[in-house]
Amino acid sequence: MSVPQNQPYQRARFGLSIKLITMIISMIMIVEVVIYLPSVANFRIRWLDDRVQVAGVAARVIETVPDAMDLTPDMINNLLKAAQAEALVVRMQDKSQLIERLDMPMPVAVVGADTRNRESLDLIVGALDVIINGSDRTMRIIGSPAGAQDIIVEVLMSEANLRQEMLTYSRNIFWLSLLVAIATAAAIFFFLNRLLVQPIGRMTQNMIAFRKTPEDANRIIVPSNRKDEVGIAERELSMMEQDIFTMLRQKQHLADLGLAVAKINHDLRNTLSAAQMLSDQVATLEDPQVQRLAPRLVTTLDRAINFAQSVLDYGRQKTVPPKFEHVDLRALIDESAIDAGVRSHPSIEFANEVPDDVVINVDPDQISRVFVNILKNAREALEVYKKAEATKRVFVRLEEQANCYQIKIGDNGPGLPPRAKENLFVAFDGSGRAGGTGLGLVIAKEITESHGGRLSYLDTQEGTTFCIELPTIKD
Repeated sequence: MSVPQNQPYQRARFGLSIKLITMIISMIMIVEVVIYLPSVANFRIRWLDDRVQVAGVAARVIETVPDAMDLTPDMINNLLKAAQAEALVVRMQDKSQLIERLDMPMPVAVVGADTRNRESLDLIVGALDVIINGSDRTMRIIGSPAGAQDIIVEVLMSEANLRQEMLTYSRNIFWLSLLVAIATAAAIFFFLNRLLVQPIGRMTQNMIAFRKTPEDANRIIVPSNRKDEVGIAERELSMMEQDIFTMLRQKQHLADLGLAVAKINHDLRNTLSAAQMLSDQVATLEDPQVQRLAPRLVTTLDRAINFAQSVLDYGRQKTVPPKFEHVDLRALIDESAIDAGVRSHPSIEFANEVPDDVVINVDPDQISRVFVNILKNAREALEVYKKAEATKRVFVRLEEQANCYQIKIGDNGPGLPPRAKENLFVAFDGSGRAGGTGLGLVIAKEITESHGGRLSYLDTQEGTTFCIELPTIKD
């Protein structure tokens, strides 16, 4: 029961694979840059050390000459050529010796490079300075040859040679790093592709295929035997698809059954309507027996017709998303009370205790249905309630909490019977009166929850009270 093999997974143009390999190469190159900086700094300081060592050899040659004036132009040129320098300064035993070509021009820009300074940050800054600015400058290298700490030499030379060698070194490092990055990225990608990308792609393709035809059991993914997070995800996805498949089958069966019941209910309502018309005619007969039984027959038929009509209305109901707007709560409750037949009722007192300045953000038509259903239930309960010692009363109160409004609608009637309390908000089981369907509270609960609120029953000592919680308006 896996995804058909003739439907290969088509990766997105910039999918997980491309992002993964790009990220790997980028991270490796960043690491290479971090490694490159101290590496090129070490290359520069080694190059400078080599120049100092060569200058130290020249210093030893000068030391063997009894008199510096005996140095011929050829000897000076050979020493400077060996050191790749324009001029040398040798300091030893409190004396200094300058060796330079007679035709040497005065340097325009001189930058110092002291090889005795080995601070890492200074070495990196110096190396970058050579690469960026070292094209036409003259460099003054200062240092002591190895094994001759008593000698200090200064080498004056062009920085162009060092810069050229550093650029060559940098290019070699770049291509080597890129090759290593690509090879490493390919190896890591191959591993992660087998470990993550392909299983995720398989699950993605399965979800796409299952969404198109969830009623096809062949679309349910077969999980692998992996014990890691991917295996857990595959098993959870498989169980979720199985649950969805089962629920869709059940809903289809219920839908078919509901359609059949609706047809039967429609025909039954028509039959009951015809029986009601006949009962009205029978009620006009003067026979005492008929006059005694006719009201009960009419009442029973009315209840049956109302029940059939309620079932039809509930079956035809469609869930429509709320269209939110700012509404005056007190005015909306007054209008709902009129529709529910509570306001101006001859035997019921209605009290709207909501302040005038309260504005809520709701769909007025849908929330009005909530108010009407609850107020109508209160009116019907009070109409059959025999209470002579006090006035029958329906009230609406408002309590403002931190994040919501609590609208409490209650009455001082007989309250709900135990069976109704146990089955509140359950269609056809939550009615508190004979012949009721309980659909009013079910619809009211659905509408309230679609507004991000909650409908609940408050257990009070007297009467029945429901609490409607609606979110406050956020600025």
